[in-house]
Amino acid sequence: MSQVHSIAVIVGSLRKDSINRKVAHALAELAPSSLKLSIVEIGDLPLYNEDIDADSPPAAYTSFREALKGADGFLFVTPEYNRSVPGALKNAIDVGSRPYGKSAWGSAKPAAVVSASPGAIGGFGANQHLRQCFVFLDVLCMQQPEAYLGNAGTFFDEHGKLNEKTRPFLQNIIDAFAGHVARTLKV
Repeated sequence: MSQVHSIAVIVGSLRKDSINRKVAHALAELAPSSLKLSIVEIGDLPLYNEDIDADSPPAAYTSFREALKGADGFLFVTPEYNRSVPGALKNAIDVGSRPYGKSAWGSAKPAAVVSASPGAIGGFGANQHLRQCFVFLDVLCMQQPEAYLGNAGTFFDEHGKLNEKTRPFLQNIIDAFAGHVARTLKV
């Protein structure tokens, strides 16, 4: 039996009915049995402030960091705000990377970025900015296939069900990610 890898899914949008949250759930449903995807919430993280992190960090910081440390890899599903990552997502990256020298993102863990937007360019700016952060965090991002999901408002019906036209594309992404995880973790 092959090993099951725990993947922390970080959704950049805080809205409960966001397109990106729907995409994250669709990817979890399509994931092969070698991956167990779980959303790690970022909405309750206070803005990173070293003063409140020093002696007794907020419980939200601690639980978030523990979730990251317990993961074998990461899947980021995010919209683009102002040609970059949403502030809540950048804050989550900062919280997870501190205190300096004790990053909860780990060392050389596999990751992938899926950016989804109702617009035509599919969150390209957010996708690329996240990849820049990964270099410092020592997170190994899947290079191909790239996943910029433009016109993402059309992917789901009024009940939140993924349409059949989009399913093969998302299946390709999650299958490629499973391969990336296996190669990175050498299993």
